[in-house]
Formats: sequence, C-alpha cells, structure tokens
Amino acid sequence: MEYSNTVWERLPEPKLPVPLPYLALVFFVLIGLWSSFFTIPAESEGIVLRFGKYINKVPSGLHFKIPFGVDKIVEVPTQRQQKLEFGFFTPGYSNPDQVGFEPELEKSMVTGDLNSALVEWIVQYRITEPEKYLFDVRDPGLTLRDLSEAMMREVVGDRTVDEIITIGRQEIEDNVLMRLSNLAKRYQLGVTINQVQLKNVNPPLPVQPSFNEVNRAQQDRENMINIANGEYNKAVPRARGEADQRIQAAEGYRFKRINEAEGDASAFTSVLDQYIKAPAVTRTRIYLETLGQVLPQARQQIIVDDTVQQILPMLPFPATALEAGK
Repeated sequence: MEYSNTVWERLPEPKLPVPLPYLALVFFVLIGLWSSFFTIPAESEGIVLRFGKYINKVPSGLHFKIPFGVDKIVEVPTQRQQKLEFGFFTPGYSNPDQVGFEPELEKSMVTGDLNSALVEWIVQYRITEPEKYLFDVRDPGLTLRDLSEAMMREVVGDRTVDEIITIGRQEIEDNVLMRLSNLAKRYQLGVTINQVQLKNVNPPLPVQPSFNEVNRAQQDRENMINIANGEYNKAVPRARGEADQRIQAAEGYRFKRINEAEGDASAFTSVLDQYIKAPAVTRTRIYLETLGQVLPQARQQIIVDDTVQQILPMLPFPATALEAGK
C-alpha cells in the first residue's frame, strides 16, 4: 500500500497542450471576428453608432464594424411601404406605430355643421432619411400619428357631414396629404407621405338608417341627372343635324331657283332682242313653237264656230268624221 502511494506521488502532473491564456486569447479573437461582420437586409439601411454617436449610413449587404459593443447597428426599413391605421386595425401588423391606443376615440369627429361622424383612414409613408427619423424627433412614429390625426380633424371640421360622406372624400384626402407632407418636412421627420386614404366614413350608429336613405336619394337624383344628360346628348345633336340638313336643302333650293330665274331672264332677254329686230317673224315663230309644245299634250279637242248653239246632240263625233272634216 505504501509502495503504491509512493509511485503515484512520483508520477508527473498532466499538462495542457496549449496554455490557458493562449486559449482565452484565441477565443477572444474568434468572438471579435465573428461579431465584426453584419448584414443589412435588402429593404433596409443600417445606421452605424459608435459609442452611441452617429457615424454613417450603410446600404444593404455585408459590412464590417468594430466589435465588442464599440459600434452598434440600427436597421431602418427605408424601402418598405409602411402605414398607419386610424379608427381600426389589421391583425398581424409588424409596425408598432401602425395601431393607436384608442381607435374608437380616433375615428369620432365633429364636422363643420356640428354633426358627428365616424372617420376611418390610412396614411401610407416611407422612411427616406433614417438619420433624421432616429435622432431629430423623439418617437417619430407617434409624432406622425398625432400630426395625421390633427390634420384629419382640421380638414373634416371645415366641411359638412354630407360632403364627408358623399362627394368630398377625394378632396379631403388630397388636402390632408398636402398638409401632412408639409408638416413632416417642417418637423424633419425624415419620412415621405405617399397616400392618405379614407377607408370608411359613417354617421353615428343611431342615425345611420336616415343617412342611408339620404344617400340613396342623392344617388337616385344623380342617376336621373345622368339619364337626362344622356337623352339630351342624343336628342340635341340629332335635332342640330336635322336642322343643318334642312338648311342645306333650303340653300340648294334657293340656288336652284335663282339659277333658273337667271336662265329664264337670259332666255327672255335673248328672245326680246330678236323680237325687236323682227317682230312679225319672231311672233310667228313663238306662236308655232308654243303650239308645237301644247298640241301634242292635248287630248281630242272640238273647235266650233261661235254661232253654234246646240252642240250636245251632235256629240260624240266619230273620229273618222273629224278627220274627214279636217
């Protein structure tokens, strides 16, 4: 037993192939290399912060940074179309600023004629200047929500409830878009407002049936106006065409009568000139030409002397007797 302990005490202590400090150094270097590279997705840009200070902006792809917390990367989805929803929300949203805390209060508004309306709308925007979006304004998403709600309430408050529900939707969208874009530039939010869209505009629930009746009446009126305009567009051009056609026919008849009258006048003038030169000859020629035109068109005629008083018993004369009498 004593011999065994002596042999064990004489055995050399096991040694590591690489000293522990070197292993720690290698591990530290590997961790540093692994954390020195980062990738920005295709639809985003990266903001590089060094000890919390903005350094630069990098595009999508693989990049290098100083490891161990010296450089921090903030990804901003600059190429993604984002939206804010007011008065409702779509399940499964990824943008934390997309939905408000009190949708029912957001959509309740007072119109210019002191009526109440429930307005739901969407604001679509894109982050175009990520450095301004992150550092120039605190909570830029909430700020944009507040600006959008303020502009919508201001524009709705200048119009009647009938305009908001029926014919004024496009004008409201354009007006809010213009004002909100100007405010976003003034506040240096770093975003571009692409679209403002009214989703649903309804009166309060107790009066919705009455407003629906009014809307149907207005739609019927517009439909009847469109039908009347269609009939007008069909009847008026047809009447104008017929009037032009009759005017052209009258003009043609007028030119025809003028030309005929001028021709007759010229013929009469030429005959008159010949008559002045030789009255007897011209009178005889005109008489014979007139008989040549009249007699072929005349039916059987009986010419008797004025002294004959009883002609009825003598009729009808045979055609042969007449020819013989001639």
